Amino acid sequence: MIGLVSVTTAGHAAAERLERAWPDAQRYHGPASQALPRAFGECDAIVCFLAVGATVRLIAPLLNSKHEDPAVVCVDEALRYAIPVLGAHAAGGNDLARRAAQALAATPVITTASDAAGSAGLGEFGADLGFTVEPGSDLAAVGAAILSGERVTFTADAEWPLPPLPPNVVPADRPQPGVPAIVVTDQKIDMTERVVVYRPPSLHVGVGASRGAPAGEIGMLIDDTLAEHGLSPRSVRYIATVEAKADEPGLQAAAAMRGWPVVTFPAGRLAAVPVPNPSEVVRRAVGTASVAEAAALFEPGARLLAAKRASAHATVAVARRRPRGRLAIIGIGPGARDLMTPRAVAELRRCRVAVGLDSYLEQVADLLRPGTRVLASGLGAERERAAEAVAQARAGRAVALIGSGDAGVYAMGSPALELADDTVDVIVVPGVTAALAAAAVLGAPLGHDHVMISLSDLHTAWPVIERRITAAAEGDLVTCFYNPASKKRDWQLRRALDLLAAHRPPGTPVGWVRDATRPGQAASLSTLAEFDPRAADMHTLVVVGSSRTRVQAGRMVTPRDYLWAET
Repeated sequence: MIGLVSVTTAGHAAAERLERAWPDAQRYHGPASQALPRAFGECDAIVCFLAVGATVRLIAPLLNSKHEDPAVVCVDEALRYAIPVLGAHAAGGNDLARRAAQALAATPVITTASDAAGSAGLGEFGADLGFTVEPGSDLAAVGAAILSGERVTFTADAEWPLPPLPPNVVPADRPQPGVPAIVVTDQKIDMTERVVVYRPPSLHVGVGASRGAPAGEIGMLIDDTLAEHGLSPRSVRYIATVEAKADEPGLQAAAAMRGWPVVTFPAGRLAAVPVPNPSEVVRRAVGTASVAEAAALFEPGARLLAAKRASAHATVAVARRRPRGRLAIIGIGPGARDLMTPRAVAELRRCRVAVGLDSYLEQVADLLRPGTRVLASGLGAERERAAEAVAQARAGRAVALIGSGDAGVYAMGSPALELADDTVDVIVVPGVTAALAAAAVLGAPLGHDHVMISLSDLHTAWPVIERRITAAAEGDLVTCFYNPASKKRDWQLRRALDLLAAHRPPGTPVGWVRDATRPGQAASLSTLAEFDPRAADMHTLVVVGSSRTRVQAGRMVTPRDYLWAET
């Protein structure tokens, strides 16, 4: 929950705005000296509409540790700035400041060193993947080494879809003596100075148990198995077993004592998992020849680290999951930076590999973190770009595949999703399309039913395009033409206009916009009879109105034709 604390009229009004906008927010009433301590004890985060100095004095006696205290953000009286003063990384204060700033049209003031340098903070590195920091890790020393440009090594058991680290962080097979290091591992490791160890949620512990198996016996067997194989309990993602054991008290208690969830699988599905040590006795009892090994190996790509080990009433096996890559397919909008969505910006900052058309990557170069690998290509290589992005994601990396406008409209969404399978996580980030941007320049031409048609016959046969134009003409739909002309294609737009002219009046409005929202934007209105196709090129979008479209005060408008318009 997010607490909101305010003391002035302006602060109360702003707090009310956030409370209405944020379902997870709650106002704390009364004097700040009483409201802030209450919120501090009850909330995960707090937005204070107070001076930073006053806030610091009030929270100072309440501080415990960076891992327990809530994030605290101050917003000034004029709503100009949102300033994290506590828990910037560990508690999400920086993100809260950005969220508050977006809601209040303020500016977030981020002062943490890693953010100022454009790199990911070590305190939150991998947090969205479930990583935890091993106690004793030297976050301050390693963070300082990164920021000072010192050579830092990075070692990991597997490829995880992590954000990029700066170029001075270099891969290594193992930490090197005297060299600052970042280690991502589920194996036990001796802690030394200037080393940060992250524990990924990579281990699945499969457990089989007889009815009434004691919690102590199950827990000891798990602990001994992990210790024998040098594995950290901090990397256990869950305990897995067969559905028939879902309510086994000892198993549930052993998991609860260690803070691990229990997941269950049907016996029939476990029976289909290949295991090295099947048992006919187990098959007759529960319907699958393996519980512990099969449950540990259930997720595709998992690898067995500890084969089945038994005690008097339980069996345990441990497998390491295969991390899933992350593919973000991003529409960066029509060109203007303020029309790029915050989600697109966040995903660009999140990616370790950026794939896209060279000109689009140049547009977002300043948003990519230092250390991001950029894979640029020229026009006409859409399928190759999509294949490269999917391959990078399958390798376990965090990938951003970039296209203009919206990712799913004449962009990279379709070719990428045709190639991607269920071994990667896919995030599609919508964007403002060229049609929407052009329509906004022209007025409201898309006020009723409309259609978008590309006139490029590079991938679609012209007879197919003609049939679609004819259908739009017969349906009296407003028609947006993408890719209307190029140096090699100079007759298609004229033919398309002729097809439409057969079904709508010569005075039908036609609007065109070149480089919508970009420097050098140009636009004009004409009619179906008078429009000159030579005005269009590959940077132009042409909008032909329906029979109901008209020009009102120099703007192209298609009426909605609702009944209330006539009353």
